[in-house]
Parts: sequence; C-alpha cells; structure tokens
Amino acid sequence: MRKASVERNTRETRIKMDLDLDGTGVFGIKTGIGFFDHMLTQISYHGLLDLQLSAMGDLEVDSHHTVEDVGLVFGEAIKKALNERRGIRRYGNAIIPMDEALALVAVDLGGRPYLGFKADLGKGKLGDFDLEMVPEFFRAVSVQAGMNIHIRLLEGDNRHHCVEAIFKAFGRALAEAVRVDERMKDIPSTKGVIS
Repeated sequence: MRKASVERNTRETRIKMDLDLDGTGVFGIKTGIGFFDHMLTQISYHGLLDLQLSAMGDLEVDSHHTVEDVGLVFGEAIKKALNERRGIRRYGNAIIPMDEALALVAVDLGGRPYLGFKADLGKGKLGDFDLEMVPEFFRAVSVQAGMNIHIRLLEGDNRHHCVEAIFKAFGRALAEAVRVDERMKDIPSTKGVIS
C-alpha cells in the first residue's frame, strides 16, 4: 500500500495530508487559498493521486507560509509513500498545453533534491495566491521528497493558463515516475540505493 499520512504543526501553519499514490484522482483540498486549492486539485486529478488535505495558516500575513509548508508536507508524503522506491519507473515527464500556454515538467525520484524553474510568471497574484509562490511550492516538494524537478514554461500569456499547465504537467510527470514497472524488481539505480 503506497499511502502516507503526514501532519505538520507550527506557530504559522497546521497541516494534515493523506496521500495514496495508487489512487484514481479523488481529492478533498482546503488551504484557505482558492487558487492554490485549484492547482493542487490539478495535481491530484491529472496525477491519479488520491489527496486529502486540510491546511490552516497565517493568511492574515500572506500565503507564503501556507504554500511552502503544504509543499513540505506533500514532499514528505511522497517520500514516505514510496518507501524504498523499489520497482518504480523513477523518471517522468509531461508536456501539457492549456490554450496558448505550454508547460514542460520532468522529474527524477532519485533521492536528490533540485529545482530548475524557468517560467516568467511576473509579479502579483491570481486571486489570493502570490505568483512568486509557484517556485517556492515546488522547491519545498523537491527538498522533502528527494526529487529532481525541472519546469519550463515554453509558451503562454495568460498567467492562469501558464500556472495551471505547470501544475497539470507536474501531476502527469509524477504519476509516470511513481508508476510501478513489473520488469523493475529492484531499486531503480545501478548503485543499488536511492540517494
């Protein structure tokens, strides 16, 4: 069973997440940040991950702590659910269009955190979501999951379309990387360990 439950409680946030990597895209997400909920829904639905998430953060300050800490919890849940990572495909990628926007995401669940983020989203907000938090979310996921993530926005003018294409592409790439390959009986590394 590739499932994980993770809780994180600090003076800034209280977060509880249940993740099933072998789900069907069932979700229940409430962070208090409407646009962020919409983006996490895209990861769950298009990544076929069952995701239940409740987060309460200091939104009276801004969205930073909530978004970053949700990323940390999500990354931890991925790492916990994968356990030794035995038999997984390890790598995944997706190129997703959304109207005029086109996003590419490639991931490696090889144990080393890295975020390569090249997407000019500008400044400001979408609803109550700070655009500068897009790379911060993925950086937090990368660090906690031990995941290499490369994100490129290849085309796009409408910022909603651009961000949504990125989150959808991440969901698809993650689904591919965590998929079990029956031919792979061992840890997916010639070293014999993931690190």
